[in-house]
Amino acid sequence: MAKKRKKIQEDEVWQEKIIQCLYRPFDTRWIFYHYHAIDFGREAVMQHMMQENVGLITNRQIAIPSIQHTWVTELPVDLHILETAHASAYAFPLYLYPDAAKKDLFSDLEPDERKPNLNPNVVAALTAAYGEEPAPEDIFHYIYAVLYADTYREKYAEFLKIDFPRIPFTADFELFQTLAALGKRLTSLHLLRSEELDPPAARFQGQGDSRVARTQSQGFRYEPEEERVYVNKTQYFEPVPLELWEYQIGGYQVLAKWLKDRREQPLNLGEIKTYCRVATAIHRTITLQEEIDALYPEAESRIVENR
Repeated sequence: MAKKRKKIQEDEVWQEKIIQCLYRPFDTRWIFYHYHAIDFGREAVMQHMMQENVGLITNRQIAIPSIQHTWVTELPVDLHILETAHASAYAFPLYLYPDAAKKDLFSDLEPDERKPNLNPNVVAALTAAYGEEPAPEDIFHYIYAVLYADTYREKYAEFLKIDFPRIPFTADFELFQTLAALGKRLTSLHLLRSEELDPPAARFQGQGDSRVARTQSQGFRYEPEEERVYVNKTQYFEPVPLELWEYQIGGYQVLAKWLKDRREQPLNLGEIKTYCRVATAIHRTITLQEEIDALYPEAESRIVENR
């Protein structure tokens, strides 16, 4: 440890290693992302998420019965962002950036600009089917939409528990565009950048110090009849319907997990606004999932064959 501390002290730009990361869904934290300060930094992947990018997060193995292991990020991510026990998350950046470190003799042969992290054979098959090459972002958003179709999740549940998801691409270009547009809205909601979040559907009420209680006896609880999430005995978020309170991403009940990670801490104004926006994002997500699920069977009825 002493050697590592010395290495950090010798780094003249160590301050630049203090960056934001996505710890859990909707939960951004700060991390000292330094080679000598963390284990298993996965720099080969995460270096691409330290620049302008968007990435798909999913699991290869799922330890719980339900399948809802899909998320999106613009930042480096924590290993257990989707599930704590026995299931590590994988991040797939949409774009790959050239390696600034130039670690080997072949690094100079790499392009100087970022390139899409997409299988060329899949892109070629889609181009042939659609008569034009779809934008990388449209492909990403289509994939994201499919992964939020309940029919897809239920149909391939056993496979999704043991391997990476595989995506059926519709041969209908118009349907592809429709699903991509829905996936784009989902992405924007999950990054908390959507105009659909304003005004938020929930609000913070009551008088107090905004401190999140540790236990139910101290005031932290959910009251379904009132549609209220109490953070302490006198302050609460409302309205939060039961459907929103129980909504899960990966292995986490999102609205409960977000607050539990802040127990015995006062919520500041920014955190209060974020929680209201998270509740709104979940509400909009449920509606969008219904729209996607209604379209998904048609998408799978005629798919593009990747040759």
